[in-house]
Amino acid sequence: MILFGASGHAKVIAEILMSIDRHVDLILDDNPKVSEIFGIPVQRFDTNMHSAGNAMIAIGNNAVRKKVAESKDFTYTSAIHPSATVSRFSSLGAGSVVMAGAVINPDTVIGRHCILNTGCIIDHDCTLDDFVHISPKAALAGNVSVGEGTHIGIGASVIQNVRIGKWCTIGAGAVIIRDVPDDAVVVGNPGKIIKYNNRD
Repeated sequence: MILFGASGHAKVIAEILMSIDRHVDLILDDNPKVSEIFGIPVQRFDTNMHSAGNAMIAIGNNAVRKKVAESKDFTYTSAIHPSATVSRFSSLGAGSVVMAGAVINPDTVIGRHCILNTGCIIDHDCTLDDFVHISPKAALAGNVSVGEGTHIGIGASVIQNVRIGKWCTIGAGAVIIRDVPDDAVVVGNPGKIIKYNNRD
């Protein structure tokens, strides 16, 4: 198993993998100041490296995670912390991670390379597209859909039947009670759009 990224997020993913008896052989990162994490060696990515084995992208930034996924030809695997509760009637895409204490309820579909962070709640019949990050203690009620690359901040709440667009940023503690268009940055209670993300 290889991890891409050697930040704090990588530490959390490495520990999850250890807790489910998955051995991490190597961590790849461009930061020359980091040489190891939990005894796992960190080295720079070699473009001649073969794509044998499984990998996970341990990078919290959604756009960077997407760029790495599209540029590195590896077989991506998912990981679920033992204390998470994941319905057997839900699905989890390749490269996604479910962290400690998270809850995913039935008929929820999680895309590829998503982060379901510590203690978040994803209720029934939700759909999360690829590269979504749900921060710690954020909660989605039933029938919520979240578009590609959206980041829902720590402690945010989304009521049932809401559609959140692609590449949105939902601020910490925001309360979302209506649909959110693509690229919107939303803060407050009730949530209000304050600007739009620029993807250029």
